[in-house]
Amino acid sequence: MNEHTHEVFNQSTPLTDINLFTSNRALQDALAFNSPMHDRARFVEMGAEFGSAAMQEHARLANVHAPRLETHDRYGRRIDQVEFHPSYHALLAAALRHGLHGTPWGLGAGSHIERAAGFMLFTELEPSVLCPVSMTYAVTPALRANAPIANDWVAKLGTTAYDPRFLPFDRKTALTMGMGMTEKQGGSDVRANTTRAVFSETDTRWGRAYRLTGHKWFFSAPMCDAFLVLAQTEAGLSCFFVPRLLPDGMVNPILIQRLKDKLGNRANASSEVEFRGTVGWLVGDEGRGVQQILSMGALTRLDCALGTAGLMRQALALALHHACERKAFGRALVDQPVMRNVLADLALESEAACALALRLARAVDASENKADDHESAMRRLLTPVAKFWICKRGSHFAQEAMECLGGNGYVEEHGRGTMARIYREMPLNSIWEGAGNIMALDLLRVLRKGPVLDALMHELEPVRGAHAALDASVATLAHRLDGTVDEGQARGLARELALVMQAALLRQHANDAIFDAFCRSRLQGTSDVFGLLPAGTDVDAILRRATQ
Repeated sequence: MNEHTHEVFNQSTPLTDINLFTSNRALQDALAFNSPMHDRARFVEMGAEFGSAAMQEHARLANVHAPRLETHDRYGRRIDQVEFHPSYHALLAAALRHGLHGTPWGLGAGSHIERAAGFMLFTELEPSVLCPVSMTYAVTPALRANAPIANDWVAKLGTTAYDPRFLPFDRKTALTMGMGMTEKQGGSDVRANTTRAVFSETDTRWGRAYRLTGHKWFFSAPMCDAFLVLAQTEAGLSCFFVPRLLPDGMVNPILIQRLKDKLGNRANASSEVEFRGTVGWLVGDEGRGVQQILSMGALTRLDCALGTAGLMRQALALALHHACERKAFGRALVDQPVMRNVLADLALESEAACALALRLARAVDASENKADDHESAMRRLLTPVAKFWICKRGSHFAQEAMECLGGNGYVEEHGRGTMARIYREMPLNSIWEGAGNIMALDLLRVLRKGPVLDALMHELEPVRGAHAALDASVATLAHRLDGTVDEGQARGLARELALVMQAALLRQHANDAIFDAFCRSRLQGTSDVFGLLPAGTDVDAILRRATQ
């Protein structure tokens, strides 16, 4: 008698030890289009490392073993230290080693595009450590407003030898930076902030020093070496550089009250802090803190779009892998017509997100390298559009991809359920650095401040006549970009702009099947769930491209 009651079969294998770059044709083509001279070998190396079982395990462990706050040492002295699992440091070390933080600022044209592509690859791990990486990348333009600080800090914000030690800046091999804007009562309305900064002295290494008193409700990555912080002076809201350790080696009183217990992003230590006579140095002019810190925020918004696009790709890869190996009703899931429609639709969305995010990275790269006015205008236009639309689609995308795995996709399994981690992480990029409404209002401000319509029409000229649905959408959009759209319609306008730009980009570096399906499903149709690709869509060609 056979007494075996439990034989495991018809389960998909773990998706591990894959090259995230060579298996992603969409990213390869988008990178070639935006940065033709990139070093392919560098990305093949990154793709192999970030797709390895070892790095996947680091991402799991860093999420499962969350940061732990120690406010005091065993003798009762205040220390305000956060302890991380070793895998957290391994992940940050990998990100810095590949130059995904501040490295592009010391390089030439194309460096921001290549960094963006690498950032997307790293995000596929769902490591939850991208906050300090992103802020360290984004802070350099803001720091330039204080030359002494920039001279001391910018070079080490781009070095690749990660240094987790709690030491003064001049004794470390590399530095990281965070940010503190949000307070309990204000949220996105930072002008409601109550933290006060009182002038202390002028004759210091870094210029005008102040003493800060107040709190921050969200203070990201509190073990970074320094932070940009908003506080009120007599002239209004101002921007301050606040290091953890002062130049003389003394600890700056940044009191960590607690770590946030979040839905996702478990490896990152988001915190609440209090300032009690904390020393900060003025960056830029008093009363212009919002404008100053937004030069950092604009770049972290780019990373929100990039990060979401990376998570989309990994969720798609997991869904495709499972569907190829799992059988139902006598054949593989990937051979079931309804599932094929869903998977192809997800592949369209993933490639479109990648295309738009990298196009924004190219605009950033070009404008930072003194390109013409066109790229500067496209950067202003695409930042709120990409942040709004890609991040808004992320959560829906993750839910549908999870459904492709069924109950297995919903299971955490002590961090081994990567799809579940992705699902929890997705809403963060949409909320962080300005949620959907803020991005839609920013788009209206862009339209009111400058003539971006001409730049957009110039951008779309290469695809004129390529598809009737795209031509019709461009004509409709041109009538709406006159700066008169009211706030209640701003989100709809952001969606229209994103879809038109995505279609135009797919025409230029995807294949005909991708472009046609995107135009017919997104511009002619307005499907509200994935898996509604119209009859006649070349699903086979779309899936072949997604699995190459």
